[in-house]
Amino acid sequence: MTNTTALMVIDVQKAFEDKKWGTRNNRNAEENIRILLENWRKKQFPVIHIQHISDKESSLFHPSKESFKFKEIANPIDDEIVFNKTVNSAFIGTDLEKYLKRHHIKEVVIVGLTTPHCVSTTTRMSGNLGFNTYLVSDATAAFELKGADGVHYSAEQVHNVSLATLHDEFATVLTTKELLAILE
Repeated sequence: MTNTTALMVIDVQKAFEDKKWGTRNNRNAEENIRILLENWRKKQFPVIHIQHISDKESSLFHPSKESFKFKEIANPIDDEIVFNKTVNSAFIGTDLEKYLKRHHIKEVVIVGLTTPHCVSTTTRMSGNLGFNTYLVSDATAAFELKGADGVHYSAEQVHNVSLATLHDEFATVLTTKELLAILE
């Protein structure tokens, strides 16, 4: 990995602390994100923040709400860019793809919330757009879900199946420890 490898931090916002989401897996995701941010910043590699925004005043992602803000560990610093998105993919309705190409970024490392939604959708598009994409399994997390058939899926099941659908198809899925070994 080089200075053409961007760390993309997706939706690490206070909104995901709300109890409405239910049970979550991987409580260490934010700590792993913090570790990766620290390493990227030390190497002066590009960091890109993605922030979900809603125009509905009742949404936890409305800019008037405290929950819209980034969690403390993921606050952008210095010249780190922020793209606001209104849908699951960070590429739709933003200049993210143009930005990556203009800055000659060929590799993208994706972390953030939540695995089956914005992380998965952005990872799929990143791979489809030709970026060499990595997804850090323990720097992402999922919430429990209920299927259309009424079946309950634990947060761990949702997370693991989401990762399985992405690995070797749209991205290389690896852990924080594995990624740090590659960085060295």
